[in-house]
This record gives sequence, C-alpha cells and structure tokens, in this order.
Amino acid sequence: MAVLWGKPYSRVEILRRVGDIRQLAKVEPVELVNGSERGVRSVRIRNGGGLDMTVVTDRGMAITDLAFQGVPQAFQTGVGVAHPAFSEPQGLGWLRTWPGGFLTPCGLTQVGSPNEDQGESLGQHGRVAGIPARDVHWGGEWKDDDYFLWVEGTVRQAAMFGEDISLRRRIGTWLGGTRFWIEDTVQNHSFKPVPHMFLQHFNLGFPLVDAGTRLELPDHVTQARDAVAQAGIEQYSQFEEPQPGYNEQVFYHNIQPGPGGQVEVRLINPNFNGSRELCVYWRYSVSEYPFLVEWKMMGEGPYVVGIEPANCQAGGRAAERQRGSLQILEPLETRHYRIEVGFRCSV
Repeated sequence: MAVLWGKPYSRVEILRRVGDIRQLAKVEPVELVNGSERGVRSVRIRNGGGLDMTVVTDRGMAITDLAFQGVPQAFQTGVGVAHPAFSEPQGLGWLRTWPGGFLTPCGLTQVGSPNEDQGESLGQHGRVAGIPARDVHWGGEWKDDDYFLWVEGTVRQAAMFGEDISLRRRIGTWLGGTRFWIEDTVQNHSFKPVPHMFLQHFNLGFPLVDAGTRLELPDHVTQARDAVAQAGIEQYSQFEEPQPGYNEQVFYHNIQPGPGGQVEVRLINPNFNGSRELCVYWRYSVSEYPFLVEWKMMGEGPYVVGIEPANCQAGGRAAERQRGSLQILEPLETRHYRIEVGFRCSV
C-alpha cells in the first residue's frame, strides 16, 4: 500500500479520491528554453512523499534540481544546465558546463584530474555527463497497491577505433516514497578490453550543508588526497561557515561493509530550521563502489560537499593505472550498480 501523509491507502482508496493520479504524483518531459540551456531535454519526477527532482536526459542522465518537502538539497553553479553542444571535454573544460546539481555521473573511462594515459589526453571527470541519452522512456505504473514512477535512458560513449561503452540508467521512486533508486548497467560493446572508471558525483548545498552539519560513516579508514587535505583530515566529517579563500579538500574513505556487503552513509544538519534535523543518506554495496570520495569545499559561493561513491579514486586514469587499481571491462562485459538515496526531515 502507498503511505501518504502518514496514512496507508490502497489503489482503490486513492483512485476514489482523485480524478487522475497526476494530482498526487507524475512524470513529465521538460525542455529548457533560455540562454545556453535552450533545447536541453529533461524529465521531472514528483511524488506524494515530498520528492521533486529533474533528470537531465540530455546530460548523461544527471539529476539537477532536487527538493525534499520543498527544501532544496543540491548545490548549483552559475553555469546553468548548458546544452551538451557546449561541452568542453579537454583539460578542465568540464567545469565550463558543469551545472552542479544533485548528481553528475563521471566516467566512463576517466574520472578525476586531467591527465595523459598511454598517449590519450583525458579531461576532467570524463565524457559521460556531456552525452545525451538515447532510447529514453518514462512513466508511472501500478504495482499491486502502490504506484511506481520512473525514467530510463542509455548514454553511449563511443569512438571509431576507440572505446565503445554505454551506461543504461533507471531512476525510480514510489508514490509516497521519501527515497529513490539509481540502477546503472555499464556495458563494453567492443571486442577489446576497455578501462572503466565510474564515480557518482552527489553535490549537496545549503541549507543541508551549513555550520554544524556532519558526515556519518560506518567503520572506515580515511586517506587525504594531498597536503592541503591532510591538514584538515581531523575535521573531514565536520562542516563550518563559508570561508574566504578556502582551498578544496578531498578525502578517500575505505568503508567496512555491514551485513550483505552494504553500507549507509549519512549527511546530517541537526539544526535545520531550529530544532529540526535534515538528513540525506546513501545505501550501496562496497563491492560495486569500493571507494567513497569526499569533496569538502567551504568557500564563499562555491559552498558544497561532494559525496561520491566510486570504483576508483579521483586522481585520473594514469594515476589509477600506476597504482595498479585501474578496473578493466573485458570484451562484451557488463557490470551493474545500484544506489538507494533517502531523505529524512524531523518535525
């Protein structure tokens, strides 16, 4: 049964009360029209549990806007959701068209800093977030006494004589849900091995991120990316007011899995709106995402925390290969990834 505003309802009980289910929840296509966003296609999902999110199908199936019970959760840059035609995949050009947003997929063959690997020049965080999805579908359907809303599409990163790899993504939630699921299938369509780096770049902003916000992890070991992060490693889980001249810090967390190999990561603001607590959590399998990358950026304006489950670190492919941890997709190999994202806001 669907639970709406604290009360369970059967399918019949709901349909007796509405002219159309879209009164309570819907999935609808959206096309942006302003400036560099013109022509960008998206799908908006809104449910009766307070979730309202926009999946940008033209930008790698990223999630830009996301609010829970009317409270915005995502950090956003001044770039906007630029059309993929403006993408700059070389060097740090990724930053020129990065909207921020709740989730940006990174990969599929490169993650992290620009570098050169075996003669190939690789830009920041790879190409996947600048590729429009194909075979996009969306909808809502009754499953017994509950209603499921979803969108899916395939992003294919391919080049003649190069890699031919795809990401099939499905995002879904229930009618009264306060959580949603991201189910990804990555496939190597070629007959040669292909490097595979994949990172989920979740970007949390104010009011979830504020002075007093904390990151809660299961048992883990933390490593700083560099000397700047090492200086702040004792405060990796604590967040402060925006700081002038702040230098970003990146940490790698090796988390010990719980039952079934699962972990739960939580970002909590205990003082949201007075005594209310605002929380976002992530549940996933360590076998799929062995690294948790934390990006701590407490600057004025760029005030954001990145929670980034990944199959790699964020130093770039050459560094991953040198460390001996670069993952490879064998010919025609397929891998599956799943993350549950949930929200809590206490009264």
